[in-house]
Amino acid sequence: MELLLLRHGTAEDHGHPAGDSARALVEKGRLQSRDAGRFLAKIDCLPELVLTSPMVRARQTAEEFCAASGLGSPVAAPWLACGMDPETAVGELRPYGEFGRVMIVGHEPDFSKLLCHLLGAHPDSVRMKKGGVALVRLHGASGRGELHFLLPPKTMR
Repeated sequence: MELLLLRHGTAEDHGHPAGDSARALVEKGRLQSRDAGRFLAKIDCLPELVLTSPMVRARQTAEEFCAASGLGSPVAAPWLACGMDPETAVGELRPYGEFGRVMIVGHEPDFSKLLCHLLGAHPDSVRMKKGGVALVRLHGASGRGELHFLLPPKTMR
């Protein structure tokens, strides 16, 4: 299976009156999300399924991505909320093994930790930018894979 990771786009600053989970995308974040959708469609690298953190900024990122790329609605996955553990992610992804390519939409530092785990890289050796996309080809159920690309949002404009 190929795993696409899309970090949520630029969002409102911390300190939202309704709490961190209510922080919404700002216009720049919406543009980053749409750019990612159009870019992956252009290079024929769209997922069959999009799973998203239930937090507002991630859900909006996934919705903008899907709309721009012509995909159906994303599916909320509570395990993708802030604080996701790499081992948990690997376990939660196993049931989706029949899909050729799955996208997850979520947060930092969770995604960088997951990438390091999947690649067998030193912790903190990878950083995903807001609105960035990575593609990892997973090797069966081993919880390991190889990086095909890691793109900052400015390369997808």
